[in-house]
Amino acid sequence: MEPLLTLTDVNYTYQTSENEIPAVEKLNFCVWPDKFLGIIGPSGCGKSTILSLIAGLLPPSSGKIRLQSDTFGVTRIGYMLQKDHLLDWLTIKENISLGLRIHRQMTPEKEKWINSMLSEYGLAQFTEARPSQLSGGMRQRAALIRTLALEPRLLLLDEPFSALDYQTRLTVADDIHHILRSQHKSAILVTHDISEAVSFCDQIIILTKRPATVKKSMDIRLTITGERTPFHARMAPEFKDYFNQIWGELND
Repeated sequence: MEPLLTLTDVNYTYQTSENEIPAVEKLNFCVWPDKFLGIIGPSGCGKSTILSLIAGLLPPSSGKIRLQSDTFGVTRIGYMLQKDHLLDWLTIKENISLGLRIHRQMTPEKEKWINSMLSEYGLAQFTEARPSQLSGGMRQRAALIRTLALEPRLLLLDEPFSALDYQTRLTVADDIHHILRSQHKSAILVTHDISEAVSFCDQIIILTKRPATVKKSMDIRLTITGERTPFHARMAPEFKDYFNQIWGELND
C-alpha cells in the first residue's frame, strides 16, 4: 500500500516588502489511506500554512507534495475550517448541496445520500431551517456533510471543534470521527488540544517553532473495548502517557 499523501523536503517562505520569512522548512511526512494524522505544535508555527500547501492554496517554495490519484487521475481534498461558513440566506439543505450544484453534480443518488446523512445525524427536521437557527454542533455536522458530498478522499480539518463548548465538542468529535471512519476517509487534524489529537488520530506529528519542521512522529495505539471513538479513547490506559509525552515535547 502506498501513502495517500507524501510531503518530501517541503519548504515555504513568505515574501514581505522588507524580507523573506521562512514558515515551513524541510517538512517530511505521509498520510496513509483510511488513517487520521494529527498535527500539533506551538502557536504560530505554521500548522494552517501546511494545510494550505496541501490543499494547493499556496505553492511550496521547494520540495514535493504528492497526492495519490484515483481512477480519474485526481485526488479530491475537502477542507473543513474552524468556522462552518454556512450561508444564512440558504436553507441547511441548500447549503449542503451548494458545492454539488456549482459543479453540476447534483443527482437523485446524491440527494438520497444527503437525506440519509441528514437523518442519521439529527438534521432531518432542520432541512428548511436557516443556519442561524441551529446550534454550533449542528452547524458543524452540516458543514461536514457539505464537504463530504463532493467525495473527497482526504479531509483537512483545521481546528473544527475549537469554537464549540466542551460538551458539544466531545459529541461532535465522536460524530465526525464515526462519519469519516464509516466512509473510509483519510484526514489531517490540526489542533492545539493534545487530548483531542490523541483521542482522534492514529498518528501524530509534533512540529517545532517556526519555521515548522517535524520534531517527532508517533503512532497512537490505545487499548479500547468496543468501537474506537474519541470519547472512549480518553479512557484508554495509554492515553495519559501519550498526553504527557506530547506535552513534554512541546515544552522541551
